[in-house]
Amino acid sequence: MNRFPRVMGMRSGYDPVEVDALIGRIEATLGRGSHALEPVTADEVRTATFRTKRGGYHETAVDFALEAFVVALETQAKRPVRLAMAEPTGEMLREEWFETQAARVERVAFRPGRMGSGYNEDEVDAFLDRIVATLRGTTDFPVAAKDVREAKFSTVLFRSGYLIADVDSFLSGVAEVLEQRG
Repeated sequence: MNRFPRVMGMRSGYDPVEVDALIGRIEATLGRGSHALEPVTADEVRTATFRTKRGGYHETAVDFALEAFVVALETQAKRPVRLAMAEPTGEMLREEWFETQAARVERVAFRPGRMGSGYNEDEVDAFLDRIVATLRGTTDFPVAAKDVREAKFSTVLFRSGYLIADVDSFLSGVAEVLEQRG
């Protein structure tokens, strides 16, 4: 498959096999290709080098595409962690699955609010701590899915806060997980 234009005549360009292998890994990382390939980071793409080969891919076309992929990989890395919504299957026990979900809630990283506004970080963090305790079954006052859907946080201006859309999107996924907790 020719993903990029090839150089003409006796000129050399990037080795198509090497470029296609990296592009395959990038697509897998971005969720567009085979998930059997090893994920790649934006830094790996930035430092990638290819052997040259007569009739290979045009270097400028490949370099421009790789720059766009770096942006896509960096954007994906900044998105909040998405929760797995499916019920546990196979060897994973129910409590292990909920522990996995709790760990994901603990690791979530929201983007900062725009123009100095967003949800109050302390309030969101405290609420997420209650959710983690609920998922682990270590609280006498568990948070219900309804509580998550109806959660309200104060907004801040001209100081750091979490991007409202990220928090709302993440919490809608958490509500679905809590419904499974029952």
